[in-house]
Amino acid sequence: MIELTKTGIDGLDEILNGGIVKNSTTLVSGNPGAGKSILCLQFIYNGVEQFDEKGIYLTFEEDAKDLQEAAESLGFDNWAEHVENGDIKVYDKKVLLRENDFSSSLELLLDDFEDNDYDRVVLDSLAMFELFFETEKEKRTYLLKFTDILSQNELTTLMTNEQGAVFPETEIGLENYLTDGNIYLIQTPTESGVNRYVWVAKMRKQDIETDIFPMEISQGGIRVHQNASAFSMMSEDDTPL
Repeated sequence: MIELTKTGIDGLDEILNGGIVKNSTTLVSGNPGAGKSILCLQFIYNGVEQFDEKGIYLTFEEDAKDLQEAAESLGFDNWAEHVENGDIKVYDKKVLLRENDFSSSLELLLDDFEDNDYDRVVLDSLAMFELFFETEKEKRTYLLKFTDILSQNELTTLMTNEQGAVFPETEIGLENYLTDGNIYLIQTPTESGVNRYVWVAKMRKQDIETDIFPMEISQGGIRVHQNASAFSMMSEDDTPL
C-alpha cells in the first residue's frame, strides 16, 4: 500500500489521486511568476494546519521576513506563530549562503533532517542550489546525495526549478530523472491578464491524471479546477484551444 502525503491544495490532491507519495522528491517547474513558491508555501503551511505535519523551508532567494510577508499576503496568517513554535523551520538565504560549499550548508540541516519531528521539506530553488557546484558531475553527485538523505529520513520534498519558456521544455534535464515526480506550472498571457495551468507529468508509484488543468491564485493560495484543458504539449508554439 503506497502512503500518500496530501498537499491540502484544492483540486491538486484530486488529480494526484490522493496526494504526493510519502518520502518522495517532486520537482515543481515553471517560468517566473507561475506560482512555484506559492505552491511550496501552501504545502508547508497546510501540513501544519491540516495534517499535523511539521515542515522545513529552505530558500536561497528570500530572507525569513520576506517569506513571512509572502505567506501572510496569501492568507497564511499563522505562519509566524508556526515558525516561532518550531512547527515550521526556515533556513533563508542569509544562512544557506553563508558558507561557500554545499557540505558546510548540509551540516546545518542534518540535525533537523534526522529529527523525526519533521515530515515535509521545500527547496526553493534548485537553480540557486546548483550554484554551489562547478561541474555537471558535482551537480549530479550532490543532488543524488541530497535526495537520498531526504528519503532516508522519511521526508516528503518539493523542489522548485526555474524555466524560461512558457511551456515545459522538450529537453528533459538531469534533475527530472533524479526526482520522483514532476509538476509543471504554466502561465499564458491574455488580453485581460494571465491564464494559469498545472500539469502533473510524472509521479512514480502512483496513477495520476496527466491532463492539463486550469488553476488560479487568490487569497488562500492555489486552487486547481477539475475541467481538463485542451493543450497540446508538442511544441512551445502551441496555444490553448
